[in-house]
Amino acid sequence: MPHAVRITALLLSCSLLAACASPHEATPRYEAVGRIKAFDPAFHALVPKDARIEKIAEGFEWSEGPAWIANGDYLLFNDVPANTMHRWSARDGASVFLEPSGYDGTDLSGLREAGANGLEAEPGGTVLLADSGSRLIARFNPTDKTRTTLAATFEGKRFNSPNDIARRSDGTVFFTDPPYGLKGIDESPLKEQPVNGVYRLDADGSVHLIEGALKFPNGVALSPDERTLYVANSDRAHPVWMAYAIDAKGEVRDRRVLADASDLAAAAEGAPDGLCVSRDGHLFASAPGGLLVMDANGKRLGMIETGARVSNCAFGDDGRTLYLTSHTFVARVRVTAVGAGFGP
Repeated sequence: MPHAVRITALLLSCSLLAACASPHEATPRYEAVGRIKAFDPAFHALVPKDARIEKIAEGFEWSEGPAWIANGDYLLFNDVPANTMHRWSARDGASVFLEPSGYDGTDLSGLREAGANGLEAEPGGTVLLADSGSRLIARFNPTDKTRTTLAATFEGKRFNSPNDIARRSDGTVFFTDPPYGLKGIDESPLKEQPVNGVYRLDADGSVHLIEGALKFPNGVALSPDERTLYVANSDRAHPVWMAYAIDAKGEVRDRRVLADASDLAAAAEGAPDGLCVSRDGHLFASAPGGLLVMDANGKRLGMIETGARVSNCAFGDDGRTLYLTSHTFVARVRVTAVGAGFGP
């Protein structure tokens, strides 16, 4: 189906769902998918046994980078290969918000994924954007859809294709830079960086490499106390989540493997990808098989399975709705856990 026709069908479908909702319901009822799977009794203190996973929008090539925009009560997310940013709200359903979301040039010959990827909402209403196609980190203003480049190079060389991003409360930014956006990935002739790094972007605009030993650093998130940086390594040969102890300057003081997904990767498609953190420190992490829920020590508690690969997640609404980007669709589930940054 042509891209324009597919998007039109997607928006019509979502609009009809919203229009057919009962006027007595605060939000429309969507198709239920997947299942909730507990590994430990503690899981159901975070995700209820009867939690309903709802498919709220579909028709994408690869959905990614969800971010809840609190001052507008809507979700932004990207379809990275389609180079399109979408907006979803309970009132309006899904719509195209920005196209192109990333690279806006004409030479696509060297790009595998031209769109923007990870998003991170900022307190003032702007959004940090890991622009895979343009190979930079930017600040995006949803109100007027303008963007400002924050970093595009390290030591005079272009980034590979920034993938995911996390912001500390003091404005320090951490991001990952695998080469997934480039055709040929590690073999791309456009690749300038000698490593696939994890970087820190300081408020003064300086960029610092804090990890260069991971093959495919991907999802990134901070613990609620902002003293630990979590990074997912989406290397099928070494699928792990790393935990980095960081100091007030953002320097790494210690590092360790938090958890290993090798056994999951042997049984299901996917790899450690995007992740988010609850207010009490639990990790909700994309993994082979679905969205894995772990405690702060990496102990597995349960899995949210959508029936498809999960790329990323974000808390939204009052902090108790978990949004999941899952291959061709986006889902949501009401949970008991509260997202970091929500509430007192």
